[in-house]
Amino acid sequence: MRRPLGRERCAQRPASGLLVALALLPVAACAAPADAPPATLPDGVSVVIVQLRGDVAARQAQVQLRNGSGNAVVVGDVRVDDPRFDGPAGRVIDRVSTVPAGGRVDIRVQLPAVSCPAPADAAPEVVLELGAGDSAASVRAVMEDPLGFIAPLHERECRAEALADAATLEFTGFVPSPAGEAATLELTVRPSGEGRATIVAVQATNLLGFGPATAEGAFPLDLELEEDGGTEPVAVDVPIVPFRCDPHAVQEDKRGTIFDIRLALDGAPGEIELFVGDDLRGRILTWVADWCGFGPG
Repeated sequence: MRRPLGRERCAQRPASGLLVALALLPVAACAAPADAPPATLPDGVSVVIVQLRGDVAARQAQVQLRNGSGNAVVVGDVRVDDPRFDGPAGRVIDRVSTVPAGGRVDIRVQLPAVSCPAPADAAPEVVLELGAGDSAASVRAVMEDPLGFIAPLHERECRAEALADAATLEFTGFVPSPAGEAATLELTVRPSGEGRATIVAVQATNLLGFGPATAEGAFPLDLELEEDGGTEPVAVDVPIVPFRCDPHAVQEDKRGTIFDIRLALDGAPGEIELFVGDDLRGRILTWVADWCGFGPG
């Protein structure tokens, strides 16, 4: 049964009035007391969380709210709670969204750092402020993750945290090349001297490969990091060449400069993602355009 919103004197409001109140139609709505438990979503309104390719580098996601009801719904604050993160994910842009009947809104949220470990049955929940002013009400709902991005993201980033005990990895330089030749992307590994790990290989992306240096879709590294093995940084020159030369592949690039790094921790294989950073990304995409012959003259 849906819990009534508002103070005790509003307890007899008809159930159908909830959706109307959340749509900001009445002016005499009652505000819920601060300690009132959250209500459920109005009938016909559903919400999921997704991460699209364009969200990955910025480490964001989108709360997709569909309004299958017969009234407009107004959405203010948005908070995503999930024990796999060390805090709530909030709106990237502080604004209010109006979702017409039959419409959908995608609300971008910034993901916080992961929390390791996390319960095996963890699931994302969303808290939405529906309505505004005196008619605003908070509702809470468990969300689906239809693309299944949260679990692998949590696994990768927890693995990256564990790797930090042994070393940090960063792309630190880029040297472009003429068309037909491989450019050089510099990967710097900084051992801590306090942990063990094997940095196995750098995997190709959907835009960049390694030419003749490719072995099973990756550039082999096989760097063994040992406890008490020293802390001198190791710089590795990774040759890169474009996989494709259609202009839209560069213009619409989302993940072409995010590399998967194969590694092993305590003998267990796994991967982490490593972004080249915004500066190197711009330089690399400019080089791809020039290398392919469609850059500015």
